[in-house]
Amino acid sequence: MSSLLYQVGFWIRETGQALDRVGCRLQNNKAFVEEIWRHRPVMNLSTRKPDVAPDAFIAPSAAVIGDVSLGKFSSVWYGCVLRGDEGQITVGENSNLQDGSVVRTAGTYLHNRPAATQIGKNVTVGHFATLNGCTIEDESLIGMGATLLEGVRVEKNAMVAAGAVVQAGTVVPSGQVWGGNPARFLRALKPEEKAFMVTSAERYAALSAEHKKEVDKPLEQLAASRRS
Repeated sequence: MSSLLYQVGFWIRETGQALDRVGCRLQNNKAFVEEIWRHRPVMNLSTRKPDVAPDAFIAPSAAVIGDVSLGKFSSVWYGCVLRGDEGQITVGENSNLQDGSVVRTAGTYLHNRPAATQIGKNVTVGHFATLNGCTIEDESLIGMGATLLEGVRVEKNAMVAAGAVVQAGTVVPSGQVWGGNPARFLRALKPEEKAFMVTSAERYAALSAEHKKEVDKPLEQLAASRRS
């Protein structure tokens, strides 16, 4: 009986929201706003709470959950998930986690390593990368779609190529480029690639400020701009 009542209540609420949207359109008000969002970009988990610098950017469709620390001018882009439920995630200043990346802290059971993921300063993490309980030092770059498993350490000024799978416990030394599955040493980092790592971080920090300005606009201002 309780399940039936729940379903009836669900459909009544959904119908009410649909009618509200129709009413908005009839009034030429296309900016329907729900009072409560189902998705929360920043979410506590029991006593574990995100610590987000005021000038960090979190996209509305991202999810920053639990014990996560975001430094100044860091950015978490659209569709990213940072799940600090079994350990801490730290992201340093000017670092960016691009669209669709997933950062976790679990999965240390077989390797007896701390369940934490640490990302230093001026780090670029490419689209759809996956980081599991690893450490990325300052001014490094993780390519699009790369996977870093538990205990991986990417030293300062190192690069993991797009699509690489870095096996658990691997150290990627400073000044090297690793790629492949399983990832292996490919070549030394070029001077222009090293310079690009800092440039990329700076560019994303500036770009995130533009996105943050738009995302932080009050809903009333957004509704007014759509009606005008």
